[in-house]
Amino acid sequence: MTYPWKSWDRKLFAEVAGRHWPGAEPVLPRLSHAANHGRLWFGVAAGIAATGGRDGRRAAARGLGSLVLASLTVNTVGKGAVRRARPLLDAVPVIRQLRRQPVTSSFPSGHAASAAAFAAGLAIESPRWGAVVAPVAAGVAFSRIYTGVHYPSDVLAGAALGLGAALAVRALVPPAPGQPEAGPDARVPHLPSGRGLHVVVNAASGPPPLLTVPAERIAAALPEATVTECTEDDDLAELMEKAARTAVEQGGALGVCGGDGTVCLAADVAIRHGLPLAVFPGGTRNHFALDLGLCSVDDTATAVLARRAARVDVARHTSRDVPGPGAATAPFLNTFSIGSYPELVRVRERWSRRVGSWPASVLAAVHVLRTCEPVDIEINGRRRSVWLLFAGNCRYSTVGLAPVRRRDLADGLLDVRIVDGGPFARTRLLGAALTGVLTRSPVYTAAAVPRLRLRLPGAGTHLAYDGEVAPAPGELLLDKVPGGLVVYRG
Repeated sequence: MTYPWKSWDRKLFAEVAGRHWPGAEPVLPRLSHAANHGRLWFGVAAGIAATGGRDGRRAAARGLGSLVLASLTVNTVGKGAVRRARPLLDAVPVIRQLRRQPVTSSFPSGHAASAAAFAAGLAIESPRWGAVVAPVAAGVAFSRIYTGVHYPSDVLAGAALGLGAALAVRALVPPAPGQPEAGPDARVPHLPSGRGLHVVVNAASGPPPLLTVPAERIAAALPEATVTECTEDDDLAELMEKAARTAVEQGGALGVCGGDGTVCLAADVAIRHGLPLAVFPGGTRNHFALDLGLCSVDDTATAVLARRAARVDVARHTSRDVPGPGAATAPFLNTFSIGSYPELVRVRERWSRRVGSWPASVLAAVHVLRTCEPVDIEINGRRRSVWLLFAGNCRYSTVGLAPVRRRDLADGLLDVRIVDGGPFARTRLLGAALTGVLTRSPVYTAAAVPRLRLRLPGAGTHLAYDGEVAPAPGELLLDKVPGGLVVYRG
């Protein structure tokens, strides 16, 4: 059987082989060799992750995930489905030819698939990085024709498979939404060179510093700010209170560097003293700082100097065991949960570094749903048995089983997610997660409400909020203080 496309395929291959391409001889064979086994793309991904901040790391991870899927598809399905001999090298100048000629099927081009998948994956997460890498990816794809190891149709088919792999990964793990709205702008004091800003740095937060400690970076960026480092021997709450009192006297602002639990404590102090809060990312996750568009110490310093600030919502949980003025109230800026959610997040984030976000979400769900037990709880007067109750400060978008990013930091609502117990609930929930219909599962409920009343009749139940874990009281009220905190934003 003859295929009409083979005629033009060979003619185009011969045209490329017979034409002189200025400047290509010293570049394209080396570029083709560098892309063997994905080495080029792993190196590019490492560079983007090292220099591109959080967005760069996310884009690099998506690019590599797309590449891996494309490579698996080509090597396990593509090359086995179509057995095609490699082109004859008679018309290809010797100087262009690779030292080692591949012996696998010519169709499709694995190099073109990997190049297209990596570039498309980058572009889906970060159009800027995608535009930077796209010419290199195109060069790798063309180099396979130029060096004589593939026909043009092999390269086109490989590129199509690579693009399909990137789109498949996008369907499984949608890109993160853009920076959320931070609420209405707020007036903040002028702090030249940081004068009047009092920053407390929790030295115990976050991973060990690679070069300079956060306190030194803050002092370098804002030389007139007062920076206090809290060690294990100090009382963090006491240092926060002292810094806040001094900031009030000077008409300045309070600053904090640490993880989300430390930031939550600082927010409580700032609210009570009526101070704006400058959040310097210094923890492991830095969810609140990142949602404010503050990815580094320099980002926060720039916001302070530019007087760029906004009002954001503060959520809080109040123990109703002691009614009236004696009720204990604690704020949270990100999330509150009862049941299995804290364990799910811990396992998911531990595994995501190895297998990626979406597979890690499924694996974490399997682990947690297999080991956890439901909690008897009364929600707004209705008795329920639940494996999970999650409440977010403002509405979150969702990927897989768990909320990931907020759309708006001042929407006045709690994002409530509930996973019910009951017969076969674990199996039904896991099936919904695997098939992508979680939001339509009968055991999963989601709602956005301004407040929520909870009663926990059993002892031994714990709650988690912004990374902190504490015993749950018998009765709780969750509500919001709209625009309750003034923060500097990116």
